[in-house]
Amino acid sequence: MLLLSRKMILRRLSKTSLKKAMSAYGFEIVQTLIVDIEPDINVKRAMNEINAAARMRVAANEKAEAEKILQIKRAEGEAESKYLSGLGIARQRQAIVDGLRDSVLAFSENVPGTSAKDVMDMVLVTQYFDTMKEIGASSKSSSVFIPHGPGAVRDIASQIRDGLLQGNSAQQ
Repeated sequence: MLLLSRKMILRRLSKTSLKKAMSAYGFEIVQTLIVDIEPDINVKRAMNEINAAARMRVAANEKAEAEKILQIKRAEGEAESKYLSGLGIARQRQAIVDGLRDSVLAFSENVPGTSAKDVMDMVLVTQYFDTMKEIGASSKSSSVFIPHGPGAVRDIASQIRDGLLQGNSAQQ
């Protein structure tokens, strides 16, 4: 298949039509030179619309690609933030566990006759009351209180302990 440029097509058309028109008068056209092409205004408008549509398509693709990159970067940032938040929570919990262990050991050594269970019960009660104090101290808190009494703390402590023991036995 032979591909011809616009100039070549116009040159051939003009040469052919000129040859026919001039041969009647005895002239022979050997070569034609096209210097400036001035197409019809409708042709110009159509060509401009084609070019504008092509540019709009490219611009739309570029805009969509930029939006895609923004969404990907936003998601990557959120993932990194959640990962770092998880690391922070894990370190916080490890520090709490280490502090509780040290407290239990120190209390058991300094107060003869106490067991680790007694110390943990006391720590749980202390944390419970600290939490209640924090909830009550905030004027903007919206909390729901469930009826309970001091004996319920022992129940909560035993439920927590049973849950931890069940979790440990399930892992082993």
